[in-house]
Amino acid sequence: MIIIADGGSTKTNWCLLDNAGKKVYFNTEGYNPYFVDSEYIVNSLRKGLPKDLPYNEVTEVNYYGAGVHNEEKANIVVEALEKVFVNSKVFVGHDLLAAARALLGDQPGFAAILGTGTNTCIYDGKDVAHNIDSAAYILGDEGSGCYIGKKLLTDYIRGFMPEDVREVFWETYKLTPDDVMDAVYTKPLANRFCASFSKFVYDVSVNINYTRGIVQAAFDDFFRNLVSRYPDYQNHTFNCIGSVGYNFRNVLEETANQYGMKVGRIIRSPIDDLVQYHINKSAQ
Repeated sequence: MIIIADGGSTKTNWCLLDNAGKKVYFNTEGYNPYFVDSEYIVNSLRKGLPKDLPYNEVTEVNYYGAGVHNEEKANIVVEALEKVFVNSKVFVGHDLLAAARALLGDQPGFAAILGTGTNTCIYDGKDVAHNIDSAAYILGDEGSGCYIGKKLLTDYIRGFMPEDVREVFWETYKLTPDDVMDAVYTKPLANRFCASFSKFVYDVSVNINYTRGIVQAAFDDFFRNLVSRYPDYQNHTFNCIGSVGYNFRNVLEETANQYGMKVGRIIRSPIDDLVQYHINKSAQ
């Protein structure tokens, strides 16, 4: 039995592939090693994974996760997974590699993530060949759910949010500006907190011009500061994974076209395509 997992900062999608080829899907929270340690991951997995999961029969775990930028961060996740799946060979890779493999298989091209955070790359058909660092949620992550949420919250705190939107925001969350500041600056996982408000931007039905403008500005920053910095980027199709890219795909496609890129695949989650990649790989 093998496991394939796609881990974002908010949620991890898992698939158990048994020896007969049956797929069993389940979810846990996300584990970004910039924000959580091995002990936290172990405790969360033991609580969140299915109780009837045959841990001792799993021989291989292929985990792709947000925040796995280097060996030090990858080892935080490896250590946790080895404690949970004691009989398994563990591979931990970057979620950007998962996105590229899911979107492109073994074909070269451009791949991006637009979820809680942002990432982009040129993929050579096997590995990430060129990556411009997104600089994470404080310094960068343009176009992400966190980036969109931060803009909304900044407008709320400063009193720039239109009154009709502000009324709906208050009725939905009952948060004062002081509550927002406290959550961002004194509580853990501020990136998730900020990103959660991208759902409000998507769902709110009043003053669409205002909310659409937030998304348009975020995607313009994404293309200007990241996508267009890749050499010959217009020679590639734009392929993207993530809930933000998927939910706001109409605005995303418009922005891509404005920057001279044809749009390829925009999907919510890589897990199905990633599982198929590993099935194909094992058959070779």
